[in-house]
Amino acid sequence: EVNLVESGGGSVEPGGSLSLSCVVSGDVYESNCMGWFRQTPGREREAVVASHSYGGDTLYLPSVKGRFTGSRLYGEKTIHLQMHSLLPRDTAKYYCAYKVGDCPTRDDAGVFTTWGQGTQVTVSS
Repeated sequence: EVNLVESGGGSVEPGGSLSLSCVVSGDVYESNCMGWFRQTPGREREAVVASHSYGGDTLYLPSVKGRFTGSRLYGEKTIHLQMHSLLPRDTAKYYCAYKVGDCPTRDDAGVFTTWGQGTQVTVSS
């Protein structure tokens, strides 16, 4: 069994910054992918970024390019999401996800096998 624990999130004014972290534990494969997704009520979950345990980040959401950065040290079981210049449209519940093997080359929530509980990010003045 694999478990994910997210931390961070909260409320911030437009233009502000927040950082999220997610730690994976349990029966974790050496080659794995951890990612961040977000979802707002009534909309599908969308992929933001993913990082592989051997290195390499994949950004899926063009609207966050230059503002959000996913990071994960080689072999580490923690993925971070640094969010800058936050906009009201970034308001969502952010979820951490895990899968064995490579990170998908496109937004594909269905290939991730384990999900965190989610953490709320609210951007509002």
